[in-house]
Amino acid sequence: MPNTTLIQIISLAFVNAINPCALAALVMVLIAVLLGNEEKRHKVLLGGFYFILAVFVGYFIYGLIIIQLFKSFAIFMSSISHYLRYVLAILSILIGILNIKDYIHYKPGGIATEMPLKLRPRMKLIIKSISSPKGAFIAGIFVTLFLLPCTIAPYVIASGNLSALAFIKAIPYLLLYNLIFILPMIAITLAVYFGISSAEKVSEWRDRNIKIIHLIAGLILIGLGIGILTKII
Repeated sequence: MPNTTLIQIISLAFVNAINPCALAALVMVLIAVLLGNEEKRHKVLLGGFYFILAVFVGYFIYGLIIIQLFKSFAIFMSSISHYLRYVLAILSILIGILNIKDYIHYKPGGIATEMPLKLRPRMKLIIKSISSPKGAFIAGIFVTLFLLPCTIAPYVIASGNLSALAFIKAIPYLLLYNLIFILPMIAITLAVYFGISSAEKVSEWRDRNIKIIHLIAGLILIGLGIGILTKII
């Protein structure tokens, strides 16, 4: 794997891994499973992992679709396709600036950084319907659609960069991206299962640190965009 592509993928995946709305969705799933299975704690573990598996599978499929769309664009618009790198770099910087804005003046439902407020009640209804681990998987597939507005930007940038590779060579990068994306979800699920923390405490931590999370994401995205523009990475 070329080092520059690997750096880009890891950086963008990390930004999505700490995304506040993705973590919030998992916490709601764990609470829903806990409420329905208070005496069967192992179902919390299964519910969390089923949900995470749904997110992994869903986002992997989305990534394949986005890469193919970029490849199709390159075929039909070959004269300007070589500018794609710069377009993606500028997009990275713009999304980074929006995250910095959320750090300076936080407002829930920020454009391209958080889930729109109007979608949140619908997602909560889906999650509240979960009563079993298998239900968490089905709900997870639908929830990925609601998460797209707040997680799609880094993924589009990553997939756009991967579209320059042969399709088969892009797959390992895509798998790595999504593995990094779900790592915090796995850690949270295990922490709740083993009693190291609770879903409520994780939610409180997220709320306390949401501005810092946006700051970190913003700095990474701006740095990555500048690095791509200057061809450092």
